[in-house]
Amino acid sequence: MALEKKGFNIKEHIYSFGVVFVLILLCIIMTIATPRFLTADNLRNVGAQAVVNSIVSIGMFLAILTAGIDLSVGSVLALSTMIMGLFVRNFNLNPILAMILCLGTGGLLGLCNGLMLTKLRLPHPFISTLGMKQMARGLALVVTASQPISGFAMKHKIWAGYTNNITEISIGLVIVLYVFMYIFLTRTATGRYIYAVGGNKEASRLSGINVDGILNLVYVISGGMAALAGLVLVGRTDSAYPLAGTDYETDAIAAVIIGGASFFGGIGRIGNTIVGVLLIAVLRNGLNLLRVDANLQTFAIGAVIVLAVWVDVIRQRTMKKA
Repeated sequence: MALEKKGFNIKEHIYSFGVVFVLILLCIIMTIATPRFLTADNLRNVGAQAVVNSIVSIGMFLAILTAGIDLSVGSVLALSTMIMGLFVRNFNLNPILAMILCLGTGGLLGLCNGLMLTKLRLPHPFISTLGMKQMARGLALVVTASQPISGFAMKHKIWAGYTNNITEISIGLVIVLYVFMYIFLTRTATGRYIYAVGGNKEASRLSGINVDGILNLVYVISGGMAALAGLVLVGRTDSAYPLAGTDYETDAIAAVIIGGASFFGGIGRIGNTIVGVLLIAVLRNGLNLLRVDANLQTFAIGAVIVLAVWVDVIRQRTMKKA
């Protein structure tokens, strides 16, 4: 269950911090390729664009840490914001209650993911979250007849607004979330249990850990993070729309795996996930500045995911031989 090994392990440090050097190298390449990249406005743009994926990736990181996955995050984001939008439009719901409703919807959908895994005993989170992905997206389209909801008052959008036109509130929110999650995972028993469950579920169960409870909690958090990301998206776009969040799970998975988390579970650092998020954001931003075709950008992200998983497989083989 120990999260760290004593002594200096050069391979472990390369796997843990190599992504930081990759991010720096990518920034240098983009700076050389286009002078517009290293400007204050563009860097601020990169940070702003990374916010939604940063929040979604927290939940994805926890799911992958338990040797699972959450393919429903984009659909959960859409349905949570659509439910909130309906209540705001039809009942002029108080902004605080609207936010609670959105987060509660996301958490409830996440709990359903967990229960399908722990109570229905579906063989893998891939199955349960894939099913939820389709169900939540379908409901998001049905409840509003496939129509977006817009025209939110400023009081409903403040969490994605600006402070003195310099620092986005949402960027501050991301910093707080990652600091809290770091403390949660490294300084609490529940956080250590999450690592243990990802490392070996059966051994964790035999040691007295409530494995089902941990898995349910992880997917509740993942759903809640997707809903919170939806709140930021609504604040930024002034609309809730049923197709919001499409393919967000792809960027989140890419960020988590690039950040060094293992698909095999039990390995990963939340701090490296934000580096993975920034790497994806810088790559997309740089390709946009270079006017690379959108389809080729999609190809590039897919190639990065395959490369990251391949590195993870090599890492697992190396660890088994050690």
